[in-house]
Amino acid sequence: MRLDIFPIETVPEVRSGDDLAGFIAEAAAREGNPLLDGDVVVVTQKVISKAENMLVAIDPDDPLSHKPLVEQESVRILRRRGELIVSETKHGFVCANAGIDLSNIDRGYAALLPEDSDRSARRIRDGIKFRLGVNVAVIVSDTFGRPWRRGLTDVAIGVAGIEAVVDLRGTEDAKGRVLQVTEVCVADELAAAAEMVMGKASGVAAAVVRGVNPAWLGEGSVRDQVIRHPSEDLFR
Repeated sequence: MRLDIFPIETVPEVRSGDDLAGFIAEAAAREGNPLLDGDVVVVTQKVISKAENMLVAIDPDDPLSHKPLVEQESVRILRRRGELIVSETKHGFVCANAGIDLSNIDRGYAALLPEDSDRSARRIRDGIKFRLGVNVAVIVSDTFGRPWRRGLTDVAIGVAGIEAVVDLRGTEDAKGRVLQVTEVCVADELAAAAEMVMGKASGVAAAVVRGVNPAWLGEGSVRDQVIRHPSEDLFR
């Protein structure tokens, strides 16, 4: 399988209520890479939060003014160290500062996570289908740290039109052994791959992954497929 990954670079600045699906479709066509059936469109959480009016005013002169929002957006605090809070959000994500972000946002505002990123992905997918008549999958991506490993990577916090996790249990490996426990979070892998062409500071809001295995396309959900229930989690 070969994957082609390219950024959508001319999505304009997004404001509350903007037609994000239209922005993405028009920008891809303008750049000479119109969206096709089977494409996976990866969209950063930040522009979705902007379009869905998930920005909250904070004191621009107080570097800790967003901390009350972290408490507000958390259902459980797991760890505190200095200014850092690791918490569980109402979505089920365990992450730093409840996913609240100040980067690439106008000074004096903080971006909250979308209320339901799976739903946000469906809206973009349906909007592209309405405008272009093509069936794409959509992944909403965000930057997370990882336990026991340094550095950040992008992961999927919402999907539409693609299975978030592909279950390989019962299939055979290259040596003919039957896989017993292998489930692959392809949504996270695609989000991380797309981030390589979007970058952290370039202002690129979306990318396209082309050539994804058609067997992965379907009705997936990060909430239902990726979030591990506490009863199955050895570390909580």
